[in-house]
Amino acid sequence: MKFITEDDLRTIYRDKPFTSFDIEPDSRLTPGARQFLQDRQINVFADGTAMHVGDGVIAGKEPSSGSPDLLRNKRLFAALKSADALFLLTASELIEKDVCLAQEVLDLGQKFDEIKQMDAEGKMFEPLPCKTCSCMNDSNFSSDLGECFEITSFHIQADKGREILLLHRLRCALYEVQVVVMETHCTNKCITERLNQIINRLGQMICTAFGGNGCQRND
Repeated sequence: MKFITEDDLRTIYRDKPFTSFDIEPDSRLTPGARQFLQDRQINVFADGTAMHVGDGVIAGKEPSSGSPDLLRNKRLFAALKSADALFLLTASELIEKDVCLAQEVLDLGQKFDEIKQMDAEGKMFEPLPCKTCSCMNDSNFSSDLGECFEITSFHIQADKGREILLLHRLRCALYEVQVVVMETHCTNKCITERLNQIINRLGQMICTAFGGNGCQRND
């Protein structure tokens, strides 16, 4: 499938302004491209048929509220947006206790936000750098490594118990995003790897908050 981006449309429009646009077979508009066409009230056609410019539009297919593509896009988009909000909320709750930790959560949130472009536009990004510890290195950082230790009521009593629980809550939300990615049959390996990288980094941050000396894996 070919993705038509906003930059593609801007280049065409700059060379020769148009009032209608034909989507080639097996092509799809990115969100930015859809907005570009909507803003200019440009008529969109596929195989000679007028199309709606909305989520899930694929050349030759008329979208409907119950179409699998539309539901898949909306479900994944909702999961990503919900997690985006939790990154911000977590950082806001951490900032009074640990500014550096809050900033690191915001940085991870920016890396998480790139997943939307990975899914919608097939865009590629550099992987997160690995902070090597006793159980993580460049060869396994993008894999699902599980948790170094189980978070229980015991950790409420830790010096940084609040920070540990906030980070764990965020990590659990990303577990749910992983399930949605699998259920929506997302085949972009980079998305799965990016989620693993962020989850693994959160695990390292939890270990440091609890023990102060890096990895606390109890294998």
